Amino acid sequence: MNGRLARWLPTVLTAVVVLGVSKLHAQYIGHYVFHQSTRFEWSFFYIAAMAVAAYAVGLPDLPRSRRDAVGAAAVATVVGASVVSVAQLIAGTAVLPRFVIVSSAALLVPGYALCVLLVNEGRKEVRARDRVVAVVRPEELDRLVSELATTPERSASVVWAMAPEGARSSGPGDCPLVEAVTDSRANVLVLDRLAQADDTVVDQAALLHARGVRVRTLSRFYDEWLGKLPASELEQLSLMFDIGEVHRARYQRVKRVMDTVIALMGCVLLVPVTTIVLLADASANRGPLLYRQPRVGKGGREFVMLKFRTMRPGTDSGEWTDDDDPRVTRGGRVMRRLHIDELPQVVNVLRGELALVGPRPEQPHYVSVLVDKLPFYAVRHLARPGMTGWAQVKFGYAGSDADALEKLQYDFYYLAHQSLTLDLRILGRTLRTVVGRDGR
Repeated sequence: MNGRLARWLPTVLTAVVVLGVSKLHAQYIGHYVFHQSTRFEWSFFYIAAMAVAAYAVGLPDLPRSRRDAVGAAAVATVVGASVVSVAQLIAGTAVLPRFVIVSSAALLVPGYALCVLLVNEGRKEVRARDRVVAVVRPEELDRLVSELATTPERSASVVWAMAPEGARSSGPGDCPLVEAVTDSRANVLVLDRLAQADDTVVDQAALLHARGVRVRTLSRFYDEWLGKLPASELEQLSLMFDIGEVHRARYQRVKRVMDTVIALMGCVLLVPVTTIVLLADASANRGPLLYRQPRVGKGGREFVMLKFRTMRPGTDSGEWTDDDDPRVTRGGRVMRRLHIDELPQVVNVLRGELALVGPRPEQPHYVSVLVDKLPFYAVRHLARPGMTGWAQVKFGYAGSDADALEKLQYDFYYLAHQSLTLDLRILGRTLRTVVGRDGR
């Protein structure tokens, strides 16, 4: 099944079920005209709540087994039904009948699970849809195969590989690259910079291109299939793309308005959460409420980033943290798992120091080390750093210099494709991460 179509399956199913059950209740139980009642508007609120909950728990594409599918479906329906019930309680009126809420939820559990099974069946059919011949250096091949086995944006597998010198033609009639692509029935050809510099390889690639084979440079393949830029070419690519915040004024303005509106909503949520954290700190996380840490922002300027404190006071040594870091308190570990510790950063967003989406800001001493090792690292400071980002949803937390290089590849992809569409996509994936409690 087409991936984009699959993502809409739960929403379409939710609308059909909720509106169908509501119409049934109006005609045979409540005896009222459904589309002329206030219950009509509340039905769409229920649909929206269910659809968002379904997406947040990973439906329909994340669960891999029937058990996971049923579990995710049950969680989504409970959350959606709870949201609409609480909303009616706040509004002071129970407009949507319990019959509609409960019956719809009961029908949607197996319905959502079926959506997952349909998507998984479709995924099996296209798991190795793209067959790739890679003309790259051996060290680059190992990295490429490893990347395709982890978190690709598009499904592909390397079915044939050769070094650039092995693809070279020695004369008329000698076409080793054409033979390799033909014999392996590949539909994608990838060339690294050495292969692109060889005229005989390029001539064979042109012939294959005319036959319908898609030809990509290594950097373009990483961009389209992996959602990142290759580490081996970061320095050459570091200034060869427009950056939304630098080169598109309209994007800058709309993004800033969106950041401000959502941050104001976050401040409303911050008030009750702060109260809960204060009470929890009294027993499980004694010490100051907030942790203030210098970070490097846009233009290389330092700012103070706010977080709820998760470590014992005075134990921050400037080292990378890990999942079992003994400095993290019991209460702090819970906050990290739920991502509550990041919530005070909405204040940084209102100040203009952070955006909702952007490269994650690092501490000054990390930056100085990384800039020395990676001269092009400072390019990421052309954009405002974010509370979340493409590197966070694709890779997660960086706990070493090697991880920082890996995340930089995703940061460069984000800078090259910066747009409101990508920002919203990242926010959606972040919501899934938070609801799924995949923290550190």
